[in-house]
Amino acid sequence: MPVSNPPLGALGSCTPEPPGRGREESRLTGASVQTGHPRGPADRLIACADLLSCPECGQDLTARERSLRCPRGHSFDIAKQGYVSLLTGASTKMTGDTPDMLDARAAFQQADHFRPIATAITRAVPASANAVLEIGAGTGYYLAAVLDAVSRARGIALDVSKPAARRSARAHDRAGAVLADAWRGLPLRDAAVDTVLSIFAPRNAEEVARVLAADGRFIVVTPTPRHLAELIEPLGMVSVDAAKEDRLAGSLGDRFELLDRTPAEYRMSLTHIDIANVSAMGPSAFHAAQQRAERIAALPEPFEVTASVTVSSYRPR
Repeated sequence: MPVSNPPLGALGSCTPEPPGRGREESRLTGASVQTGHPRGPADRLIACADLLSCPECGQDLTARERSLRCPRGHSFDIAKQGYVSLLTGASTKMTGDTPDMLDARAAFQQADHFRPIATAITRAVPASANAVLEIGAGTGYYLAAVLDAVSRARGIALDVSKPAARRSARAHDRAGAVLADAWRGLPLRDAAVDTVLSIFAPRNAEEVARVLAADGRFIVVTPTPRHLAELIEPLGMVSVDAAKEDRLAGSLGDRFELLDRTPAEYRMSLTHIDIANVSAMGPSAFHAAQQRAERIAALPEPFEVTASVTVSSYRPR
């Protein structure tokens, strides 16, 4: 059963941010490309190509037919599903989400159980945002919510998982999808975006600081120890470290200043199918998986479960 959104005050509030100072409008608003409503995923990616850089040499990428190319001759074909792979060199050790994990996540998100979290994220994004990067975008659900709320913005959905890149290429008609490993570097131009999202995802602070405009915002969402707490013991799921927020602040402190920290916590009424999806879509997907169906069947239905995250907003120092 879908969860209804809590009252607005339950998610806290964010102070509106002042307009950007000295922003390169022609870059961030996409004055050099056609925006509007491109026909398909490849067209959406091409409309965002002026944000991207070559992973081999760092030069700017430009779109030519069905590929992205740099002045030094490096070329990257756009896949038929509409994403581009900017992975280079030896195979990455990061595997990302599997198709089954993404299917489970999409089903859970489409049931609106995490809509209050998406609402809290959109409130943290300045209304003046023009270009948004989501790292570890997965299905592209949160990026799409932000782009729906900020009608002038374009987006890049970046993920190390090929199934995720394929899915996020269809997430929104103003978003392009990129396959890349954030730990190897973000294939974006310096100061290319004014908003970066990291939602339950890894954070490369040095690279985020490089691609983020001087007056930009870095929005980070982390679970609290109460997140899905009712399911941890019955299903053998991975628990959240109580020191997670302190570690986050420590990892970003040298390059970013904390502006706001807003809790989003509410109760969800979940069916057994919902519980199966939420337990299969994240870090707990491979924990006690063989016994999970039997354990879920033993739970009451519907079952009350807590969603609890912190939405933190940072700016570059």
